[in-house]
Amino acid sequence: MSVILLLCNNKIASLCSIYYLKLQIMKQILAIALSFSSFLSFAQLTPRLSPIAKLEQKIGFTDVNIAYSRPNKNNREIFGALVPFDEVWRTGANENTTFTCSDVLIFGKDTLKAGKYSLYTKPGKEMWAIYFYKTTDNWGNPEKWEESSIVLSLTAKAESTVNSLETFLIDFQNLETSSASLVLAWDKVRIAVPFKVATEAKIKANITKTMAGPTASEMNTSANYYFENKMDLKKALEWSTKAVELRPEAYWMYLTKCKIQAELGDKKAAAETAKKGKEIAEKENDSEYAGMFNAYLGNKK
Repeated sequence: MSVILLLCNNKIASLCSIYYLKLQIMKQILAIALSFSSFLSFAQLTPRLSPIAKLEQKIGFTDVNIAYSRPNKNNREIFGALVPFDEVWRTGANENTTFTCSDVLIFGKDTLKAGKYSLYTKPGKEMWAIYFYKTTDNWGNPEKWEESSIVLSLTAKAESTVNSLETFLIDFQNLETSSASLVLAWDKVRIAVPFKVATEAKIKANITKTMAGPTASEMNTSANYYFENKMDLKKALEWSTKAVELRPEAYWMYLTKCKIQAELGDKKAAAETAKKGKEIAEKENDSEYAGMFNAYLGNKK
């Protein structure tokens, strides 16, 4: 009996030890988590030396957004020293400088497709190289620079300025409805890269569409909206009639028209419209729509 009690006591002691060990581990994990949380809170209270800037610019119909960090000169020699010549630079500080465009940008004979890119440069004494790069999740330069990841490469002349600019700047200047210049400036160096957007082509397309008038689908949608909301039914019928004239094969548009005619009390005209719509729907083997027209034909089948 004493042996059994001894074994039980040993097992209980073992279980208690395991529980105590687990409890200690949980306490350590909690302490680490609290320390990390305190560190994060402290980090959030400490401002960056190179603050983040976000630039949003509309050029014509195109939206261009840039996010970058802005370091200060702080009495340092910048280009050729802090930022070496002929080496790829992150074009700012900290994370990638990102460049996002909603439509194609045209740089001379080259084009940049709509998308999000990281912006890198290679400053030189007289000329700079500008790179639009595929990956945007790097801290500074990529761990391995891949030439195949360069979407577009450009060059621009480095201009000397009289006054020194303390804080690194990316900006858009010379804004027109179809063009602008991407400008990078810091210390006594400035580069400007002109580009165009497809504003003229879009304007022509918009004018052509406007002059041609609304599409059949747009008129049918508008007519149905007026019908559903009990608005000007005569105007709705006008739009609906025009819609089926433009697209006589669109049997679903006949349903809009006959609903409006019936609501206006012209059951005879509604029946004629329904008959045409049903014939087309049956030819297209759309039994569901064909059945919808029966309500305006006086049929229950």
